Amino acid sequence: MATTAASVASAPAPAVKTAEAAPKTTAEQKPAQAAEKPLAANALPTSKDTGNTEAKTASKDESAIATTTARTIPATNATPAAKTATEARPDSAATAAQVAAHVADPMPRATPTGPEAPEATIGTDAAFASTVPCDTVLHTLRNISEVRHFFRTNDVPIFFFGATPFNLLGLDRWVRNFTYISYYDAWDGAHPRVFTPVHKPYREFGSGEEINNCLLLNAEVRARMTKDLRPGVRPKVAMVFFDEETEQICDELGYDLILPPAELRSRLDSKIVTTRLGNEAGVPSVPNVLTKGSDWKALRSAADKAGLGEQLVVQTPYGDSGKTTFFINNEADWDKHSAEIIDEEIKVMRRINNLPVAVEAVLTRSGTLVGPFLTELAGHNDLTPYKGGWCGNEMHPDVLTDRQRALATDLVKRMGDRLDKEGYRGFFEVDVLVDTDTDEVYLGELNPRISGASAITNVTAGAYADVPLFLFHLLEYMDVEFELDVDEINARWEALSGADVWSQMIIKETSETVELLTATPATGQYYLDANGALVFSRPAMDWHMLQNESEAFFLRIYGPGDYRWKGADLGILVTKGRLQLERNGSTQLTIRAKHFIDSIRAGFTGLPVGGELQLDATAGIGVKTQW
Repeated sequence: MATTAASVASAPAPAVKTAEAAPKTTAEQKPAQAAEKPLAANALPTSKDTGNTEAKTASKDESAIATTTARTIPATNATPAAKTATEARPDSAATAAQVAAHVADPMPRATPTGPEAPEATIGTDAAFASTVPCDTVLHTLRNISEVRHFFRTNDVPIFFFGATPFNLLGLDRWVRNFTYISYYDAWDGAHPRVFTPVHKPYREFGSGEEINNCLLLNAEVRARMTKDLRPGVRPKVAMVFFDEETEQICDELGYDLILPPAELRSRLDSKIVTTRLGNEAGVPSVPNVLTKGSDWKALRSAADKAGLGEQLVVQTPYGDSGKTTFFINNEADWDKHSAEIIDEEIKVMRRINNLPVAVEAVLTRSGTLVGPFLTELAGHNDLTPYKGGWCGNEMHPDVLTDRQRALATDLVKRMGDRLDKEGYRGFFEVDVLVDTDTDEVYLGELNPRISGASAITNVTAGAYADVPLFLFHLLEYMDVEFELDVDEINARWEALSGADVWSQMIIKETSETVELLTATPATGQYYLDANGALVFSRPAMDWHMLQNESEAFFLRIYGPGDYRWKGADLGILVTKGRLQLERNGSTQLTIRAKHFIDSIRAGFTGLPVGGELQLDATAGIGVKTQW
């Protein structure tokens, strides 16, 4: 299942902080499963972008590699939240002195200063296009050229809110007056379309909704949103996570929240409701029965009547599928999970061997546009400590066969038609399950929101041939009429489905450690040099300029002054190339993917909380600089 971007950064933070420490969320969320498969993965939930100050290296020796420090963790076995105030809150001044005196930055993390420093640009004309005259009468948009022109000359401010801009990063290339309001700034102010408030008093967040509501109420953000605003114009606001409070804030401040109602979205989020809607639309689900959790005997009886077999999969209505899906083969399994199932409405399914595939779509007045199909990276120990946890996506020509793609596309369109009857409009994501034994295609889950797959969806060949999928969502909420041939667009995108290979992976902290970070890799573009070393090439605003699989874009989430702990999202890496393959009947990370991961991890160093600092002189694989 695709995580939301915001999801990538939202995870429980250790109860440790200094005056400068960036706030952490107290509850893990899907960007995120990422960035929602995460709150960071909003997942991500969402702590993502922090800024990095990049420094020129003292040496240009290309053979130098990053060193890592041995880390000691607090003697106590208590979880971060259980640490005492003495253990958890090191003195700010002392900490700063330790960092300066004992830890050398193992790799350059920012743009060099001086005349040789490269200038970071976003390589787009939309952001700098002149506005359409205010008295222009907009006609009905009937083709892609007119849609492009409409957004290139857009004079209505549009804001995307989140812990980071990950989900829609790069959309400013197509949309004039598109701005990211982000809690964390991975560019330290260098990205011209990212705004992060300076005044952010420390607080712990429990969800992506809390982060976005905090941003909406921030005085600096409110001032930014109304700067140079023409009378009568209402700023448009989009985000991954929102609730009824978000709607109330936007209504009071005069913003248009360009998303379906929170109440409707919450209802559609239920796996039980999704299954019922699918049944009504003629969309098949894995053989199942809907019932209420009570006891093992009742579960077994319901499964037998439905002919589901001995191995069962049980899902409760709400939450990340990785945490609300239970595999039950016997009474011992039931006893293990019964406390989370009893008194809940549940979906009991036959257990199948399946390929999970994610696809995003937009329901408009002209019909449903279906995006590309992506496979998932899930449960890889090198990326996540969570069993089965979402940690990325891949798009490539062989995701589905022609037959499977046709069935899956029809499934998504049918769900769009059914959602239309519910009054839904805009962006949604569907998890499709392909039975690898029978080749049947089933509905998995519905996520009525932007997802973690959006980052790749917006850079496909179809997006560049026409416009990114999310622009059709914007059209639905902008004050403009349009009549588009959705079938023609879908057919063109399907024809282009084999033209691209993109992958992304969410890199979490997997070790049992709690540390104050003292050095981290920079946000920007990297490449593998002739010796196989990962080299920081230049600052970059997004991944749209990547050319081949030897290049990668890294978006840093946690930076110096932040804490890392088991499960914390360190960053997101995007590349043009496969990151996993099938080997010995299972899906495994490629050698190149593991090299990327090891190189990025080696760039993170920190001071253990509650322990003595130890330095390890052993050099590890790391990131070099070309300056």
